[in-house]
Amino acid sequence: MYTVNRTEEFDTWLARLSDQRARAKILVRIRRAERGHFGDVKLLEDGVSEMRIDCGPGYRVYFAREERVVYLLLCGGDRSTQPADIKHAKTMWAAIREELS
Repeated sequence: MYTVNRTEEFDTWLARLSDQRARAKILVRIRRAERGHFGDVKLLEDGVSEMRIDCGPGYRVYFAREERVVYLLLCGGDRSTQPADIKHAKTMWAAIREELS
C-alpha cells in the first residue's frame, strides 16, 4: 500500500472538473496507484511523472514520489494545457522537495 498526498491545488482542480465521468476515472486511478498500479504513466523530467487518463480531452495528473512510499499529486490538466502544466508541476515538486529537506 502506498500513501498518496494530494495538494490543495490538485483537489481544487478535481472538484471543479465538470466531467463527472472523468472525475470518477481519475479517482479510480488514484485508488489503484495507492495499491501500486499506476497504469499509463510517462516519466517526464526532474522527478515528475504524468498519469494519462484516457477520457475526454485526455486528462493528465502530474505526480512525483519521495522515496518509495509517498506519492504526491501535484496538479492536473489535459492535453491542451500540457506544456504549462508540466512546467508548473516541476516548480511545485521543487518547492515540495525544499520543504521536505
